[in-house]
Amino acid sequence: EEEQRQAYQAVLDAMGDKPVIIRTIDVGGDKQLDYLPLPAEANPVLGLRGIRLAQVRPELLDQQLRALLQTRPLQRCRILLPMVTEVDELLHIRQRLDALASELGLSERPQLGVMIEVPAAALLAEQLAEHADFLSIGTNDLSQYTLAMDRDHAGLAARVDALHPALLRLIAQTCAGAAKHGRWVGVCGALASDPLATPVLIGLGVRELSVSSPQIAEIKARVRQLDTVKCACLSVELLNLGSAAAVRRACHQHWPLG
Repeated sequence: EEEQRQAYQAVLDAMGDKPVIIRTIDVGGDKQLDYLPLPAEANPVLGLRGIRLAQVRPELLDQQLRALLQTRPLQRCRILLPMVTEVDELLHIRQRLDALASELGLSERPQLGVMIEVPAAALLAEQLAEHADFLSIGTNDLSQYTLAMDRDHAGLAARVDALHPALLRLIAQTCAGAAKHGRWVGVCGALASDPLATPVLIGLGVRELSVSSPQIAEIKARVRQLDTVKCACLSVELLNLGSAAAVRRACHQHWPLG
Protein backbone atom coordinates (compact mmCIF):
# COMPACT_ATOMS: atom_id res chain seq x y z
CA GLU A 1 0.00 0.00 0.00
CA GLU A 2 2.76 2.44 0.92
CA GLU A 3 4.64 1.61 -2.28
CA GLN A 4 1.51 2.42 -4.29
CA ARG A 5 0.91 5.63 -2.37
CA GLN A 6 4.44 6.82 -3.11
CA ALA A 7 4.04 6.02 -6.81
CA TYR A 8 0.73 7.87 -7.07
CA GLN A 9 2.04 10.82 -5.08
CA ALA A 10 5.05 11.11 -7.38
CA VAL A 11 2.69 11.43 -10.36
CA LEU A 12 0.59 14.10 -8.64
CA ASP A 13 3.73 16.02 -7.67
CA ALA A 14 5.06 15.86 -11.23
CA MET A 15 1.78 17.22 -12.65
CA GLY A 16 1.89 20.48 -10.70
CA ASP A 17 -1.61 21.87 -10.28
CA LYS A 18 -3.22 19.66 -12.95
CA PRO A 19 -5.67 16.85 -12.15
CA VAL A 20 -4.50 13.25 -12.46
CA ILE A 21 -6.77 10.36 -13.43
CA ILE A 22 -5.65 6.97 -12.08
CA ARG A 23 -7.39 3.79 -13.19
CA THR A 24 -8.09 1.04 -10.68
CA ILE A 25 -6.46 -2.33 -11.31
CA ASP A 26 -7.12 -3.20 -14.93
CA VAL A 27 -5.76 -6.62 -15.87
CA GLY A 28 -7.07 -9.57 -17.83
CA GLY A 29 -7.51 -10.06 -21.55
CA ASP A 30 -4.48 -8.50 -23.24
CA LYS A 31 -3.26 -6.98 -19.94
CA GLN A 32 -1.40 -9.58 -17.87
CA LEU A 33 0.72 -9.22 -14.74
CA ASP A 34 3.50 -11.67 -13.85
CA TYR A 35 2.83 -11.26 -10.12
CA LEU A 36 -0.94 -11.79 -10.44
CA PRO A 37 -1.52 -15.00 -12.40
CA LEU A 38 -5.09 -15.39 -13.61
CA PRO A 39 -6.81 -18.69 -14.43
CA ALA A 40 -6.69 -19.81 -18.04
CA GLU A 41 -9.86 -18.80 -19.88
CA ALA A 42 -11.28 -19.93 -23.21
CA ASN A 43 -12.03 -16.30 -24.09
CA PRO A 44 -10.12 -13.98 -21.74
CA VAL A 45 -11.34 -10.82 -23.49
CA LEU A 46 -14.82 -11.75 -22.25
CA GLY A 47 -13.60 -13.06 -18.92
CA LEU A 48 -12.17 -11.85 -15.63
CA ARG A 49 -11.18 -8.29 -16.50
CA GLY A 50 -11.06 -4.87 -14.87
CA ILE A 51 -13.71 -4.32 -12.22
CA ARG A 52 -14.62 -8.01 -12.36
CA LEU A 53 -11.24 -8.95 -10.94
CA ALA A 54 -11.76 -6.41 -8.17
CA GLN A 55 -15.02 -8.14 -7.32
CA VAL A 56 -13.25 -11.50 -7.04
CA ARG A 57 -10.19 -10.09 -5.23
CA PRO A 58 -11.62 -7.13 -3.26
CA GLU A 59 -8.53 -6.86 -1.07
CA LEU A 60 -6.51 -5.74 -4.12
CA LEU A 61 -8.95 -2.91 -4.84
CA ASP A 62 -9.18 -1.89 -1.17
CA GLN A 63 -5.39 -1.61 -1.02
CA GLN A 64 -5.31 0.57 -4.11
CA LEU A 65 -8.17 2.78 -2.94
CA ARG A 66 -6.51 3.32 0.46
CA ALA A 67 -3.28 4.30 -1.27
CA LEU A 68 -5.13 6.73 -3.55
CA LEU A 69 -7.03 8.27 -0.64
CA GLN A 70 -3.74 9.11 1.04
CA THR A 71 -2.42 11.22 -1.85
CA ARG A 72 -2.32 15.01 -1.47
CA PRO A 73 -3.97 17.20 -2.54
CA LEU A 74 -6.81 14.73 -2.81
CA GLN A 75 -8.95 17.00 -4.99
CA ARG A 76 -6.45 16.60 -7.85
CA CYS A 77 -6.69 12.79 -7.73
CA ARG A 78 -9.46 11.27 -9.83
CA ILE A 79 -10.24 7.55 -9.81
CA LEU A 80 -11.41 5.69 -12.92
CA LEU A 81 -13.16 2.29 -12.89
CA PRO A 82 -12.56 -0.05 -15.87
CA MET A 83 -14.97 -2.54 -17.49
CA VAL A 84 -18.11 -1.37 -15.71
CA THR A 85 -21.30 -2.84 -17.20
CA GLU A 86 -24.00 -1.80 -14.70
CA VAL A 87 -24.82 0.89 -12.17
CA ASP A 88 -24.63 -1.46 -9.16
CA GLU A 89 -20.91 -2.00 -9.79
CA LEU A 90 -20.30 1.75 -9.59
CA LEU A 91 -22.46 2.14 -6.47
CA HIS A 92 -20.62 -0.70 -4.73
CA ILE A 93 -17.21 0.86 -5.38
CA ARG A 94 -18.45 4.31 -4.31
CA GLN A 95 -19.73 2.82 -1.06
CA ARG A 96 -16.40 1.09 -0.54
CA LEU A 97 -14.54 4.33 -1.24
CA ASP A 98 -16.71 6.15 1.31
CA ALA A 99 -16.11 3.46 3.93
CA LEU A 100 -12.33 3.49 3.46
CA ALA A 101 -12.25 7.30 3.52
CA SER A 102 -14.18 7.26 6.80
CA GLU A 103 -11.71 4.73 8.25
CA LEU A 104 -8.90 7.12 7.33
CA GLY A 105 -10.74 10.04 8.93
CA LEU A 106 -11.23 11.88 5.64
CA SER A 107 -14.15 14.17 4.89
CA GLU A 108 -13.04 14.81 1.31
CA ARG A 109 -13.65 12.39 -1.56
CA PRO A 110 -11.84 12.19 -4.91
CA GLN A 111 -13.87 12.29 -8.11
CA LEU A 112 -14.94 8.83 -9.26
CA GLY A 113 -15.35 8.11 -12.96
CA VAL A 114 -16.44 5.19 -15.11
CA MET A 115 -14.85 3.82 -18.26
CA ILE A 116 -17.24 3.27 -21.15
CA GLU A 117 -15.64 0.23 -22.77
CA VAL A 118 -18.56 -2.09 -23.43
CA PRO A 119 -21.81 -1.34 -25.29
CA ALA A 120 -23.82 -2.00 -22.11
CA ALA A 121 -22.08 0.91 -20.39
CA ALA A 122 -22.64 3.24 -23.34
CA LEU A 123 -26.32 2.34 -23.44
CA LEU A 124 -26.55 2.98 -19.68
CA ALA A 125 -24.50 6.18 -19.80
CA GLU A 126 -27.31 8.37 -18.49
CA GLN A 127 -27.86 6.09 -15.50
CA LEU A 128 -24.13 5.79 -14.82
CA ALA A 129 -23.64 9.56 -15.10
CA GLU A 130 -26.19 10.07 -12.34
CA HIS A 131 -23.75 8.48 -9.89
CA ALA A 132 -20.34 9.08 -11.54
CA ASP A 133 -18.41 12.35 -11.61
CA PHE A 134 -17.20 11.82 -15.19
CA LEU A 135 -17.17 9.24 -17.99
CA SER A 136 -14.18 8.14 -20.06
CA ILE A 137 -14.73 6.26 -23.32
CA GLY A 138 -12.17 3.53 -23.97
CA THR A 139 -12.44 3.36 -27.75
CA ASN A 140 -10.08 0.40 -28.19
CA ASP A 141 -12.18 -2.05 -26.20
CA LEU A 142 -15.48 -0.43 -27.15
CA SER A 143 -14.56 -1.02 -30.81
CA GLN A 144 -13.79 -4.70 -30.44
CA TYR A 145 -16.83 -5.41 -28.30
CA THR A 146 -19.20 -3.50 -30.58
CA LEU A 147 -17.81 -4.94 -33.82
CA ALA A 148 -17.22 -8.45 -32.37
CA MET A 149 -13.66 -8.37 -33.71
CA ASP A 150 -10.58 -9.09 -31.61
CA ARG A 151 -8.30 -6.06 -32.00
CA ASP A 152 -5.28 -8.36 -31.60
CA HIS A 153 -6.42 -10.70 -34.39
CA ALA A 154 -3.89 -10.48 -37.23
CA GLY A 155 -6.53 -10.82 -39.92
CA LEU A 156 -9.11 -8.48 -38.39
CA ALA A 157 -7.18 -5.74 -36.56
CA ALA A 158 -7.22 -3.42 -39.58
CA ARG A 159 -11.03 -3.54 -39.64
CA VAL A 160 -11.43 -2.58 -35.97
CA ASP A 161 -12.03 1.11 -36.72
CA ALA A 162 -13.47 3.31 -33.96
CA LEU A 163 -14.87 5.69 -36.59
CA HIS A 164 -17.44 3.04 -37.49
CA PRO A 165 -20.87 4.73 -37.35
CA ALA A 166 -22.07 2.20 -34.77
CA LEU A 167 -19.25 3.35 -32.47
CA LEU A 168 -20.08 6.99 -33.14
CA ARG A 169 -23.69 6.34 -32.16
CA LEU A 170 -22.54 4.85 -28.85
CA ILE A 171 -20.23 7.82 -28.27
CA ALA A 172 -23.08 10.21 -29.05
CA GLN A 173 -25.40 8.38 -26.65
CA THR A 174 -22.72 8.45 -23.95
CA CYS A 175 -22.22 12.19 -24.31
CA ALA A 176 -25.97 12.87 -24.36
CA GLY A 177 -26.49 10.77 -21.23
CA ALA A 178 -23.64 12.47 -19.40
CA ALA A 179 -24.89 15.93 -20.38
CA LYS A 180 -28.23 15.29 -18.68
CA HIS A 181 -26.38 15.18 -15.36
CA GLY A 182 -23.81 17.84 -16.17
CA ARG A 183 -20.92 15.36 -16.39
CA TRP A 184 -17.98 15.68 -18.75
CA VAL A 185 -16.89 12.93 -21.13
CA GLY A 186 -13.34 12.11 -22.15
CA VAL A 187 -11.86 9.65 -24.62
CA CYS A 188 -8.90 7.43 -23.83
CA GLY A 189 -7.91 5.14 -26.64
CA ALA A 190 -6.32 5.31 -30.05
CA LEU A 191 -9.16 7.39 -31.49
CA ALA A 192 -8.27 10.33 -29.24
CA SER A 193 -4.89 10.54 -30.99
CA ASP A 194 -6.35 10.41 -34.50
CA PRO A 195 -6.52 13.99 -35.83
CA LEU A 196 -9.16 12.95 -38.37
CA ALA A 197 -11.45 12.01 -35.48
CA THR A 198 -10.89 15.16 -33.41
CA PRO A 199 -13.71 17.24 -34.94
CA VAL A 200 -16.10 14.29 -34.77
CA LEU A 201 -15.46 13.68 -31.07
CA ILE A 202 -15.84 17.37 -30.27
CA GLY A 203 -19.00 17.52 -32.34
CA LEU A 204 -20.52 14.57 -30.48
CA GLY A 205 -19.84 16.21 -27.10
CA VAL A 206 -16.45 14.89 -25.94
CA ARG A 207 -14.62 17.47 -23.84
CA GLU A 208 -11.34 15.78 -22.91
CA LEU A 209 -8.89 13.78 -25.02
CA SER A 210 -6.22 11.46 -23.61
CA VAL A 211 -3.58 11.71 -26.32
CA SER A 212 -0.28 9.88 -26.78
CA SER A 213 2.46 12.34 -25.91
CA PRO A 214 4.07 12.70 -29.38
CA GLN A 215 0.74 13.92 -30.80
CA ILE A 216 -0.32 16.38 -28.12
CA ALA A 217 0.84 19.42 -30.09
CA GLU A 218 -0.83 18.22 -33.31
CA ILE A 219 -4.17 17.52 -31.61
CA LYS A 220 -4.06 20.82 -29.70
CA ALA A 221 -3.50 22.72 -32.95
CA ARG A 222 -6.32 20.79 -34.57
CA VAL A 223 -8.74 21.64 -31.75
CA ARG A 224 -7.92 25.35 -31.93
CA GLN A 225 -8.85 25.48 -35.62
CA LEU A 226 -12.31 23.97 -35.17
CA ASP A 227 -15.74 25.56 -34.85
CA THR A 228 -17.74 23.64 -32.22
CA VAL A 229 -21.14 24.41 -33.73
CA LYS A 230 -20.05 23.28 -37.19
CA CYS A 231 -18.52 20.13 -35.71
CA ALA A 232 -21.80 19.31 -33.96
CA CYS A 233 -23.88 19.78 -37.10
CA LEU A 234 -21.62 17.74 -39.36
CA SER A 235 -20.97 14.98 -36.80
CA VAL A 236 -24.68 14.20 -36.52
CA GLU A 237 -24.75 13.54 -40.27
CA LEU A 238 -21.97 10.96 -39.91
CA LEU A 239 -24.17 8.81 -37.69
CA ASN A 240 -26.28 7.93 -40.73
CA LEU A 241 -23.40 6.63 -42.87
CA GLY A 242 -22.94 2.91 -43.45
CA SER A 243 -19.28 2.19 -42.77
CA ALA A 244 -16.09 3.44 -41.15
CA ALA A 245 -14.63 4.04 -44.61
CA ALA A 246 -17.57 6.31 -45.49
CA VAL A 247 -17.10 8.23 -42.24
CA ARG A 248 -13.40 8.71 -42.95
CA ARG A 249 -14.12 9.97 -46.47
CA ALA A 250 -16.64 12.47 -45.10
CA CYS A 251 -14.17 13.62 -42.43
CA HIS A 252 -11.50 14.27 -45.05
CA GLN A 253 -14.06 16.28 -47.03
CA HIS A 254 -15.36 18.34 -44.08
CA TRP A 255 -12.11 18.77 -42.13
CA PRO A 256 -9.09 18.22 -44.40
CA LEU A 257 -5.79 17.38 -42.75
CA GLY A 258 -2.64 19.36 -43.37
